[in-house]
Amino acid sequence: MRAFYHPLQATHDPLHFMRHGRVVPAKDSPARIEALLGGLERLGITPDAPAGDLPDARLAVHTTGYLDFLATAWDRWQTLPDHGPEVWPNTFPYWSGRPEELARPDCPAESVVARTGWYLGDLSASLGPRSWESIRESSNTAVAAADAVAGGAGLAYALCRPSGHHARSDRASGFCFVNNTAVAAQRLRGSFNRVAILDVDAHHGDGTQQIFYARRDVLTISIHADPLNYYPFFTGYTGETGYGAGEGFNLNLPLAHGSTGEVMAAALDTAAHCIQQFGADALVVALGFDAHARDPIGVLKLEAVDFGDIGARVRALGLPTLVVQEGGYAVDVLADCLTAFVEG
Repeated sequence: MRAFYHPLQATHDPLHFMRHGRVVPAKDSPARIEALLGGLERLGITPDAPAGDLPDARLAVHTTGYLDFLATAWDRWQTLPDHGPEVWPNTFPYWSGRPEELARPDCPAESVVARTGWYLGDLSASLGPRSWESIRESSNTAVAAADAVAGGAGLAYALCRPSGHHARSDRASGFCFVNNTAVAAQRLRGSFNRVAILDVDAHHGDGTQQIFYARRDVLTISIHADPLNYYPFFTGYTGETGYGAGEGFNLNLPLAHGSTGEVMAAALDTAAHCIQQFGADALVVALGFDAHARDPIGVLKLEAVDFGDIGARVRALGLPTLVVQEGGYAVDVLADCLTAFVEG
């Protein structure tokens, strides 16, 4: 297996996010990187750095206005009187969210306060002085891994951080800014006719769903905790099956809170059947470890060994496979989870 990672991905160091009405320390800490690198070291794998910046890969799934905001927000934030230590929204404009609208127009206002509310979707997506370089290199890592798979590597792993699957075409949320999984899948479409995405993060991959919702060339499947009482709340239900040309090419498999590896395995069987019926030429796995029983914001009850089973089921599909790292916040179990998955 080839792996990819850029050291600048550790420079994003958010201070806080809002949870249950309290400002609490951020869960997406740079310590996650060290744990995952430790897992790769245990496997004897040294990750390669992406060769350079490829902004066109981001533009293939995100709007220009949104990406410009991410790249410039910190500098513009410094011009505010009495600005805080992070770019953090205090306004959230209403938008209908109709599925036929692939993206909103760019923010009509010039104010950085207005743009922050337009492009940051919730209070878990704050930006600091070095966030953009982490976001940029995380997407480049995903592209480098995709290019490795397109070049013949049977399996590649993109150690992406910040994560991406909650990022929509024009909005950040859930610790996610650029949708690395979507960037990678779109990149693979340059070499493969049909790409399937299998998201096994504990949270619904709402951003990935939105980006591909009206397309039939990319199958999106998300196995996640039931969103009725869990983030992202508003998407991830079984009735969301795609729109227009994409009808029938989006599958959500919500799991009851407290579900174990056995329940995950049954959902994976359903997902595997759909991937085979779709006739996928390549697979992107959005791999989150927040389904682990010890995750501080998780509600599922998987153990490290269960990620080995997920890995084995991915292998059984027999497809060129790109694994993109998503969530997982119990730092002390991340190496065990990654090791189990790769060995599987």
